[in-house]
Amino acid sequence: MSPRKGQGYESRRSERGIVFISALKGGTRRAWIDNCLSMSDPFFVGGPAASGRHLANHSKRERDSPLRADPRRLAWDILRRVEETDAYADALLGHSQSTRKLDPRDHALLTRLVYGTLAWQGYVDHILAAFSRRPPAKLDAPVRALLRLALYQVCVLTKIPPFAAVDTAVDLAKRFRGGAAAGLVNAVLRRAVSAWREVPFPSRQDDPIGYLSARLSHPRWLVERWVAQFGVDETEALLRADNESAPTVARVNQLQTNRKRVLETLRRAGRKARPSTYSPVAIQIEDGGAADALPGYAAGLFSLQGEASQLVSFVVDPQPGERVLDACAAPGGKATHMAELMRNRGEIVAIDVNSRGITRLQRMARRHGLAVLHPVAADALSWHPGEARFDRVLVDAPCSGLGTLRQHSEIKWKRKPEDITARASVQRRLLRRVSEWVRPGGVLVYATCTLTREENDDVLESFVSRHPSFVIEDPRPSLPPGARELIGGDLVLRTFPHRHGLDGFFAVRLKARG
Repeated sequence: MSPRKGQGYESRRSERGIVFISALKGGTRRAWIDNCLSMSDPFFVGGPAASGRHLANHSKRERDSPLRADPRRLAWDILRRVEETDAYADALLGHSQSTRKLDPRDHALLTRLVYGTLAWQGYVDHILAAFSRRPPAKLDAPVRALLRLALYQVCVLTKIPPFAAVDTAVDLAKRFRGGAAAGLVNAVLRRAVSAWREVPFPSRQDDPIGYLSARLSHPRWLVERWVAQFGVDETEALLRADNESAPTVARVNQLQTNRKRVLETLRRAGRKARPSTYSPVAIQIEDGGAADALPGYAAGLFSLQGEASQLVSFVVDPQPGERVLDACAAPGGKATHMAELMRNRGEIVAIDVNSRGITRLQRMARRHGLAVLHPVAADALSWHPGEARFDRVLVDAPCSGLGTLRQHSEIKWKRKPEDITARASVQRRLLRRVSEWVRPGGVLVYATCTLTREENDDVLESFVSRHPSFVIEDPRPSLPPGARELIGGDLVLRTFPHRHGLDGFFAVRLKARG
């Protein structure tokens, strides 16, 4: 979603509105702001789709209760933690929902504010810099996060009255560290509300990199990389797609049911769902929500997994009775999908260095009734499988994740150019290591969820040049018919947000000579 104009309140009207909302007290004021926020656009920026309905009409007791979780306060807390730690927004949102049991509409608002602020952080910072005496980078992290949250509502969302966003931010600042930052927050936002549309941006013609970076909210180094790889026009389309919301996608467990039945179950429960385009077991759930609240999830009828990610398992093409290795298995979507494709017959050794990820995979396997999965907490670079080799090996390599910015907007702000070089080095070592465990005539699949040439084509070319016993094999015969168009002339699966509406993935199948 590109930045859009607000509702065009005149300064005089905004000021009167601020006086009006400031005069409202306690729960009445909070309920009024909730109603304004709930009338915003019916989808999230960078997160699961929302229902578009207004927030629930809480009783007066619920509105006035100090125990009621405030989505804006929670959003601020999450944004601070994302910036100050290695935490990721999706995990923090999931934890917030599981521990606070938010009303579904409050959770929808919380998700929208977190993902949207992260997606448009660069755009908002450009505007913030015009109204703050200190550049955004010099502000204290909590204050910076609060200003970003408020300006996202003012400058990107369309139906939130500016004075509502300002009033809420100032109120939060007053309750933080004795209110020391309240004056700064109030002054910056008051100035921005009346003049943010007049902030100049770089010219697309004279400085296309600067224009795309500021207007479409991506770090300059990344825009430079994409322009060199794709050109200006396609980069602009890619950046716009990155800022859109990723759909919530379910993968049907065909050992227990089929897509038609799951669609019927979801629709009977009032969910908006439709078949996806490329994977025959994928369903797009248009009104999203927490996974455990979806009918059939707890029973193992489906799991949540992006559609591009599902296609990787079809590239592997595991067969019943085979011995398969998933060398970087957490969080487990591909491992469980391969077990389902194998009809729960054979063996899948699923290893990952992340012990928590392995625990999650074990729970997922139990929920889906998969007996062939054998999760192991280990590092593939040092682990040894013994004498027996594998029929198929998947290396879903740790990568920069730059193909998943629709779901993980914070990645673009956390990554640095040197991270890509470091990850490519690990990927080469990992691919060399696990190739030793593929039996003659077996299959090795290398996959990432990034778009960088260094982590994709360069790693592949380096491996093939040093391992002539492996040859690239056409995966189209094993792919669903609708997905075969995603295979290029080099026989590699590539998906893009702006071309296919999918996360950016790369997958190649290599055959070991017999």
